[in-house]
Amino acid sequence: MKRLSGLRLQVEDPERLAGFYAKMLGMEALADGDAWRAGYGGEDADLILLPGGTKASHNRDERFWKIGICLPDLDLACEQLLQKGVEVSAPHQFRDIGYMAHLHDPEGFSIELLQHDFLGNRPDGAGDLALPLGGGAHVGQITLRTGDIAAELALRADMKLLSVQDVAESGFDLHFLAFTEETPPDPDLQSVANREWLWRRPYTTLEFQHIPGAQLRDSPAFMGLEIS
Repeated sequence: MKRLSGLRLQVEDPERLAGFYAKMLGMEALADGDAWRAGYGGEDADLILLPGGTKASHNRDERFWKIGICLPDLDLACEQLLQKGVEVSAPHQFRDIGYMAHLHDPEGFSIELLQHDFLGNRPDGAGDLALPLGGGAHVGQITLRTGDIAAELALRADMKLLSVQDVAESGFDLHFLAFTEETPPDPDLQSVANREWLWRRPYTTLEFQHIPGAQLRDSPAFMGLEIS
């Protein structure tokens, strides 16, 4: 079966950025010619950091949005990052979607940390103080923006739609797709009951933030996805 195996980003300094992901977020980093590859070594996608980019601000009108990292204990992960001098937002439960926090890497890319369990649902002993990000982290989402979700779903007909999450008060909805034969526990794809299940999947989902009718510009750094 196919899998979403990589996110290609053109960056200013691939080696330095790979070092950040290794040292601060616990990924393994390997040189690949002039590029660097950073990842957790599981079924999830790697970050493929290509040379030739420039450090720039990333705006809401760009197609590429963020990298999502799912993990067992968000409070522990944030505490570790702060101790290393990494700025990270305070963990918070965002609606009925997830318990999350946000940071930026040295080149300005947005990273979302998302706990497997909602606030108050995390089992005791979920994290390990001795491991980066408390252990068990994986790239859970690669997130793109779109103004036309029907067109995106048609183009990705070989992927399974696993969840639809409405965030109407913020003007968007979220759609999560993956190469998988798994079926969510609740057949209603908008069910909240599927969400903690989704954050535990060992593979990376392709998430679309659908802003109806939005006119988005290409993200200069986004060089596409690796499917293997």
